[in-house]
Amino acid sequence: MSTNAVELDRTAIGTWSGGRFMHFGEAIDEDRLVELLTPGRGISTVVTADAYGVGEADKVLGKAIAGVPRDEFQLVGAIGHDFYNAERNGPKGFPRFTSPALRGPDAYADYLKSATEKQLERLGADRLDLLLLHNPDRIGYTSDVVWDAMAGLRDQGLADGIGVAPGPANGFTLDMLSCFENFGDAIDWAMIILNPFEPWPGSYVLDAADQADIKVLTRVVDLGGLFWDILRPGAELGPTDHRGYRPAGWIEAGMEKIDQMRPIAEKHGLTMIQLACLWNLAQPAVECVAPTLIQEVGPAARPIEDLRAELAALPEDNPLTPEDMDEIARIGDNVGSMDLKGASVAFEGEEQPDSWPTNPVLVEVGGRWGVSPEMLLKN
Repeated sequence: MSTNAVELDRTAIGTWSGGRFMHFGEAIDEDRLVELLTPGRGISTVVTADAYGVGEADKVLGKAIAGVPRDEFQLVGAIGHDFYNAERNGPKGFPRFTSPALRGPDAYADYLKSATEKQLERLGADRLDLLLLHNPDRIGYTSDVVWDAMAGLRDQGLADGIGVAPGPANGFTLDMLSCFENFGDAIDWAMIILNPFEPWPGSYVLDAADQADIKVLTRVVDLGGLFWDILRPGAELGPTDHRGYRPAGWIEAGMEKIDQMRPIAEKHGLTMIQLACLWNLAQPAVECVAPTLIQEVGPAARPIEDLRAELAALPEDNPLTPEDMDEIARIGDNVGSMDLKGASVAFEGEEQPDSWPTNPVLVEVGGRWGVSPEMLLKN
């Protein structure tokens, strides 16, 4: 059973920053990424996932933490995509380890232990502060065998805490609520998408997390770099930049909202990314923020090292008033703005690794938290 003594810093950096393993902005060289990830200078929590670069991101982070005293940083890992035994399925990535084509429940525990040990070996570490189940499918959210095995890794000392990290896209709300109810005694942390422009649907799971004593780490706090306040209409994006697939006009629409929130930030002497981080940290259960640090290109770009320093300078005391919080929520309201992944009444066809139909049990769970399936549909 979890006692949730796992503490992370208020700010974190993930190996998806810097453009080498997730294609946002310009890819910085390995030496710069190692320096960016090295704990210290105001940020002590570092996050990686074994699927990033098929293990290469772990090795880079291993170089960053080498020589840093172990009690001076918190190490977060994530496992779940089986690149050891399966082929990559194009842009869909590697299958989840729970795919029936790979193994049955009797082999889940062995896989999870092996994947954790291999990640630790690449990191040059003997334990993780937190181990996340990365991008689970329906089985991952619902299987007693999976969560018994995850808890077993904690019991064996491979990780101090365990958690769940839905994705890669937004959604999974009913699945998270059900997972918290069923396995909340075991789960220490969850990592979700949340920022002032995307309170929906992530905010729907926060009260349930809080009640279950599950702490929350939030990602995409910067929303594709908008809150770094560098992008402007007509901004140059590289040919492989994932943001090039966003709808036309997304920068213009985002900057319009940024400018509406700017007076609140200026009133408190905050940058826009600091405003976003503090808004997140004021939400129930949220204790850590991990925005993506992006090396933009073009004349308005700033060195990515400056972004790190800006994040590290996040004020300890949150100056946002209830009125500020309400106004930010009003400006950023995004209910119904996208199709969500996970269980959905709108889903049709054969179950997919990231999408599946809802069921009466999930509807009942959602009802206990005031979340109906219809609240999770695109307008």
